[in-house]
Amino acid sequence: MQKIIKLVAAIVGVISIFFLVRIIGAGDEALETDPALQDSIVSPFMYIAYIILGVMVFLVLVFSIKHMFTNAATLKKTLTNVGAFLALALIAYFGFATGVETPLRDGEVLSAGDSQLVGAGLYLFYFLVFIAVGIMLFTGIKKMVK
Repeated sequence: MQKIIKLVAAIVGVISIFFLVRIIGAGDEALETDPALQDSIVSPFMYIAYIILGVMVFLVLVFSIKHMFTNAATLKKTLTNVGAFLALALIAYFGFATGVETPLRDGEVLSAGDSQLVGAGLYLFYFLVFIAVGIMLFTGIKKMVK
């Protein structure tokens, strides 16, 4: 299995190097002005990256789920953490975020629901940062006391 993975990685690496050399050789201005050149050089490079990303996400999910279901304590801890995250997301969405229709620079209008979703994402980010900093301070102080 390891030999197959190394072989696939080498093949993908060689293909990627080929497209990278073509991109560098074409130059920035040529790529910006010629859509046909973009489709022939940049698009395959991006598709390779998307495929690799998809395969890696799939493998991470498969092995994570496999590991979770082999140990009941791990499954319980994971479900508890996911539940806490969802509860915090719901609190951010329903408790703190407000939605207002907002005109955008390109002339379109951001709906009230989308505005509320953006606000909830920001509040959720702030909550998670606050919690992370609090945990780091708590563990740092706890180590200093010991």
